[in-house]
Amino acid sequence: MSTAKSKIPLSIWAIGFAGMLLNASTIMMFGVIALYLKQKLGAGTGFIVMLEGFFEAMAYVMKLFSGLLSDYFRRPKKIMVLGFSMATLSRILFAIFASVPMVIIARLFDRLGNGIQSTPRDALVGDLAPEDIKGACFGLRNTMATAGSFLGGFLGILAMNFANQDIQKVFSYASVPAFIGFIILVIFVKDPHEKEMTADKKPIRHPLHLKDISRLGKSYWLLMIVALVFMSSRIGESMLVLHATHSFGMDPSFSHGILILYNCTNSLFSYPVGILSDKLGRYGFLALSFILLIVADLFLGFSSNLPLMLVGVGLWGIQIGMSQDMFLCIIADQIPEDLRGTGIGFYYLINSIGLLVAGFIGGILADAYDQFATFIGSGSIALFALILLLVLQPSIFEKKYKPV
Repeated sequence: MSTAKSKIPLSIWAIGFAGMLLNASTIMMFGVIALYLKQKLGAGTGFIVMLEGFFEAMAYVMKLFSGLLSDYFRRPKKIMVLGFSMATLSRILFAIFASVPMVIIARLFDRLGNGIQSTPRDALVGDLAPEDIKGACFGLRNTMATAGSFLGGFLGILAMNFANQDIQKVFSYASVPAFIGFIILVIFVKDPHEKEMTADKKPIRHPLHLKDISRLGKSYWLLMIVALVFMSSRIGESMLVLHATHSFGMDPSFSHGILILYNCTNSLFSYPVGILSDKLGRYGFLALSFILLIVADLFLGFSSNLPLMLVGVGLWGIQIGMSQDMFLCIIADQIPEDLRGTGIGFYYLINSIGLLVAGFIGGILADAYDQFATFIGSGSIALFALILLLVLQPSIFEKKYKPV
C-alpha cells in the first residue's frame, strides 16, 4: 500500500450528489405519507407500520435482483439509471392519485425504483474506491445521501407551508430534486466496466452459478445471520413521527423535523466513522452501532417529554448510518470483486426479511399494547443481535479486519 493517501474519485462525488438529491425528494414525501394515510385517508397506525415494513422489504428484494443483474451484465450504472427513472416518475403518481390503493401502488413503485438503483450504486462505489480509503468512500456516499435527507426535511417544511398543507402539491414539488439528481447521474458518473469487451468485441457477461453462493465465504454468511437479527429490530422511521405527534403533541406541520434530526446525526457521523474504520477496523464500530440502537430505544420508550424523546431520535440516526456503512464495508472487503453486486444484493434481501419481521412485530405491539412496547421490543432484539455478533465474529477484537 502506498504511503500517499488516495483521493476520492469524481464519480463517487457524483454518485453522492445524485443520491443526495434523490433522498431530499424522498424525505419531502416520506415526512407526510404516514400523516396523509392516517389523517386524510383514514388508515390505522398498525396498518401503516406493517405497510412500511412491506414497502421496505420489497425495495430490498429488488436490491438482490439488481445486484445479480449488475454482476451479470457488468453495467451497474445503466441499472442505476433505470432505478432512478422509476423513483423520479413515482413522484408524479403521488401527485395525481388520492386513494389508499393508488397511494400504495405509487409508494411501491417508488421503493422498487430505489431498490433497483441501490445495489449497483454500492457495488460501483466498491469498484471505484481505492483500497486504502474504502471506508471513507462509503462514508462520504452515505453522508451525502443523508445530508439530502436532512435537506429534504427542510424543503418538506417549506413545501408544506408554501402549499398551505396540500400534501399532493408537496408530492409534485418533490419531483424537482429527483430529476436533477437523475441528470447528474447520467452525465457525471463513469462506469469502469462500460468499455469491457470480449476478444470478439462483445459485452462481457458474468454467468451466475449456484457455486457463487459458497464463494461468498463462511464469514460472509455468519455476518448475514447477524444482519438478519439486527434488521428485525429496525422499526420504520414513520413510527418516530407518529410517536412524536401522538405521544407528545408535536404539531404535524413539523413532522419533517423528526426526519431532519435523525438524518442530521446520521450525516454528521457517517464520514468520520468511515475514515476511522479504515484505520481501526470495522467490527468494533458495527458493535457500537448495535449498542446505540439499544440506548436509542430506551430514550424513545421511557422518555417523559419531547426533548428526551428527540435524544433517542438523534441516536437512532447515528446507528443507522454507522451500521449500514460497516456492513457494506465489510462485505466489500471480503468478497470477490466479480460477486460484489451479488453479495450486497443478498445482504439487502436478508435485510428485507428482517424488516418484514420488524414491521410485523412492531405493528402487533403497537396495536396490542402501545408504542412503548414497540421500542422495548426493538431494543431487546438489538441486544440479542449484539450478543450474536460477539459470538459469531470474534475478529471484532482485532484492531484491523482481515478478509477470510
